[in-house]
Amino acid sequence: MKQVDARGLTCPKPVIEAKKALKENNCIEVLVDNQIATENLKKLAEVKQYKVNVIKESNQSFKVILSTGSSNSPVQNNVILEPNKSNTNVVVAVDTEVMGQGNQQLGESLMKSFIYALAEQDFQPTCILFYNGGAKLTVENSPVLEDLKGISERGVSILTCGACLDFYGLTERLAVGEITNMYRIVELMSTAHHVVKP
Repeated sequence: MKQVDARGLTCPKPVIEAKKALKENNCIEVLVDNQIATENLKKLAEVKQYKVNVIKESNQSFKVILSTGSSNSPVQNNVILEPNKSNTNVVVAVDTEVMGQGNQQLGESLMKSFIYALAEQDFQPTCILFYNGGAKLTVENSPVLEDLKGISERGVSILTCGACLDFYGLTERLAVGEITNMYRIVELMSTAHHVVKP
């Protein structure tokens, strides 16, 4: 059985590492060091219809066994792991450099995790729109720049509001994607099947 040591990794990395391992293995054992990670892995199993078994060894040591089916049968990637692509026009709208309201530091960390998790998804959105404070994420020295470049290389349009970049004095520092305008932003959001806003 493939073992994934996810101890010390922050959310959502244990889930992402488990998903990667399950692409090549029918059954894996994930080592985690907190209860929240076990709940996230159980949620993954629920969504993907995997079998799951959690073994608590101590308050800081858990084993989560995930199985896609028979451990003797070959992996059926196309059947088990293929995401639902029935609605392919998904737009992600980012209007701030933090995720949620409350603590600024936590919000920055959550936004970084959101972009990282987005980059690791099997299914990618049509485009990601950045406007107002979100425009600060697509410029030089952004903490999510490398993940955004990876997403862009997969064919996702990264579009940043030009008026917003100008307002913050960041136009010359745009480091990924292209500049867009409010007409295009409204058009993309109004014609999308789903708009995801972190």
